Amino acid sequence: MKTSVRLDAAIRKLYKAFHTNELHPECCKQCAVGNILDNTDSWKHLTDHHGALQLNYLGNVHQAFGRKFNGYTPSELLHIEATFLEACGYELPLHHKNKKPKNPTDKDVLFKGLSAVITYLCTLDNIPNILDYTKLFEFEKKKNYSQIA
Repeated sequence: MKTSVRLDAAIRKLYKAFHTNELHPECCKQCAVGNILDNTDSWKHLTDHHGALQLNYLGNVHQAFGRKFNGYTPSELLHIEATFLEACGYELPLHHKNKKPKNPTDKDVLFKGLSAVITYLCTLDNIPNILDYTKLFEFEKKKNYSQIA
């Protein structure tokens, strides 16, 4: 399957972060977007709250000028992060009083977040979900079942 450069790069970075224990939902440099943006936290200045979908003034300026960060617009980045956090079990935006997972670095928690992000990234690029394994189980039904065996 042919993917875009940005999708391929994002998946590689997220895969590496997951397997090297450098994926952490509460750290702006190690969350989904932080990893996509090469472990920088500059993206956090696009909104006023981690996990929020509303761009602030700076975010709106970058969005209006068509600025992209490793191929993603500011609003796409916020949606990627919100998708990741929600799938990990967080109530958004992040706040010490809001619901969060007991162990945010648990591999099962992170895998749910990672899977949701990859699904969303595929949606952004208008390609089928690369994690969809249902095609592996499709088969052509045989017309004459008595010949099986």
